[in-house]
Amino acid sequence: MRIALVTQSYYPRPGGVTEHVHHSARELRRLGHEVTVVTSRFGGDAPEPGVVRIGRNILVPFNGAWVNVTVGTRLARDLERVFDAIQPDVIHAHCPLAPTLPLLTLLGAPKNARVIGTFHEAADRNFIYWTSKGMLARAARRLDTRIAVSHAARSLARKYVGGDYVIVPNGVDCERFSPARPAIPELRDGALNILYVGRLDQRKGVKYLFRAVGLVAKTTRRRIRLIVVGNDGFRGRFLPRLPRTVDVHFAGVVGRDLLPRYFTTGDIFCAPAVDRESFGIVLLEAMASGIPVIGSSIPGYLTVLADRWNSLAVSPQDPTAIARGILEIVEDAALRARLRENGLRTVRRYRWERIVARLERIYENRGADEASHPNAEPVLPTSVQVQKA
Repeated sequence: MRIALVTQSYYPRPGGVTEHVHHSARELRRLGHEVTVVTSRFGGDAPEPGVVRIGRNILVPFNGAWVNVTVGTRLARDLERVFDAIQPDVIHAHCPLAPTLPLLTLLGAPKNARVIGTFHEAADRNFIYWTSKGMLARAARRLDTRIAVSHAARSLARKYVGGDYVIVPNGVDCERFSPARPAIPELRDGALNILYVGRLDQRKGVKYLFRAVGLVAKTTRRRIRLIVVGNDGFRGRFLPRLPRTVDVHFAGVVGRDLLPRYFTTGDIFCAPAVDRESFGIVLLEAMASGIPVIGSSIPGYLTVLADRWNSLAVSPQDPTAIARGILEIVEDAALRARLRENGLRTVRRYRWERIVARLERIYENRGADEASHPNAEPVLPTSVQVQKA
């Protein structure tokens, strides 16, 4: 098949959608399909086989984060030319109702192409969806199949545009992220390394992690290092101040080859997001690297987190709970081993080859029911599912 993956988030801009599109394209090509990623220009982009860039990217504050939006006076025309050149059998738009590039895709997709949309966003409400509900519902009718990466993402989409959705989660590259990756030697010096990976957007809750680390520093004599990997920018200056005994290492944005080594350098990984996370690929990356995980018990993260089985799931916006979790993992060797072992078990269900095999069935119209069958989905322990219900 000829497949066009349309996304406003792509390299060099990091993020969950970027990883989803990249790995989907890679696995689909391995299966013999002809795949083109259609995305924006981000500035300084090197030519890349299989990637077509139109318009240019700007960052817009929305939903507690900075989101990618493609701008340009000829976007619709350029998109039409791309589709004319590709002649896609399948067009897969990510965040399909987002302005501008995904929404233009729905409005201008060739009639003979099968159109798929994956909904990645999770929130209690969405202002743009609310103000444009009727128009977006009409645009969504062009979708032959609607996919959501989690129940949280499906809930938001259903609230505003209705319809039926197949749950196909994000995945993880278990070759790239592995306990076998060498740690960064200069950061393995006996300190307790607490790791955060991600942007410093408000919804990521990093300030609560800083406060938690401050509490930990007051209750232990062990030397502590907080490692922050991601785009710190000016936001890093507004985070809570830590005791002088804590070493804060801002790594900034790191390369694809270096990122897995930060995971194996960490002793504990913390994801303190407060809300509006639909899934959390970074949780899977940490588990695949063999590092114990502490994450907020928000709906999107509970897709992956199973409290006291593969992680510690703590209340959001609660530095004391995060601090207790850190100390418990440090002091309880059996807990550390259990979280590590079950984290590695969890990620086997999310390997990209398994996720993309399900996408391929949808592309070939072999039945969304098959792709969403309970036996095809990653399954957490029964006790955890009962707690979530």
